[in-house]
Amino acid sequence: MSTIIYPSPIFGPVHSRRLGISLGINLLPADGKVCSFDCIYCECGFNKEHRPTLPMPTREEVAKALEAKLQQMKHDGQLPDVLTFAGNGEPTCHPHFAEIIGDTIRLRNQYCPDAKVSVLSNSTMIHRAEVHDALMRVDNNILKLDTIDMAFISQVDQPNGTYDVNAIIERMKAFNGHVIIQTMFLKGDGIDNTTDHYVRPWLEAVKDIAPSQVMIYTIDRETPDHSLLKATHEELDAIRDRVIAAGVPCTASY
Repeated sequence: MSTIIYPSPIFGPVHSRRLGISLGINLLPADGKVCSFDCIYCECGFNKEHRPTLPMPTREEVAKALEAKLQQMKHDGQLPDVLTFAGNGEPTCHPHFAEIIGDTIRLRNQYCPDAKVSVLSNSTMIHRAEVHDALMRVDNNILKLDTIDMAFISQVDQPNGTYDVNAIIERMKAFNGHVIIQTMFLKGDGIDNTTDHYVRPWLEAVKDIAPSQVMIYTIDRETPDHSLLKATHEELDAIRDRVIAAGVPCTASY
């Protein structure tokens, strides 16, 4: 099985379909995956198959490595468009996530003030006040909401522990528009969230959250569940157009 386990704490830069030239910040161990979801489409594979033996990088290690990389990129004349918290799992799981966000904003301001700070999160930790407050400080607070159907969430996203999608939606609303909703559309054996059965209630939730933007996308790399299929261009375009018609900016990545 082909999976991607990212270096830690810094990787890239890489070209992001949605964000441009992105310098990755991985707050998870370099040899495995730590996530509060176990998505069947995750490019990092299933949690149980990639248990880490190394610790998470410390706040000091992240800041030191980030500054060194930004110094190098500035010297090379290739500054990033975005500093993206992503990698081997859920970045907000790091116990010093909020402090690391502060360090990152400081270093961004010093070395590449035009770059955006983005966080890709599955939304499971946004009930924590310190996580909420830190996400309010970043430029792109990108939160996952694949559907509002709990059966689909249990089958596809596979949360660890208790997950209440209605509570997640309420916490997304608490960002008062400072949130970008990111949704994966895909198909497979008994799985298809591109249909109206899923899209209509999801769209109502999106309207209720009133995000600044919605990013919809589909599978781009090999998935641990090999039965999964990409949503088509036509399906993504149709969903995108429905979001835009509802008054919310939306982009589709194929």
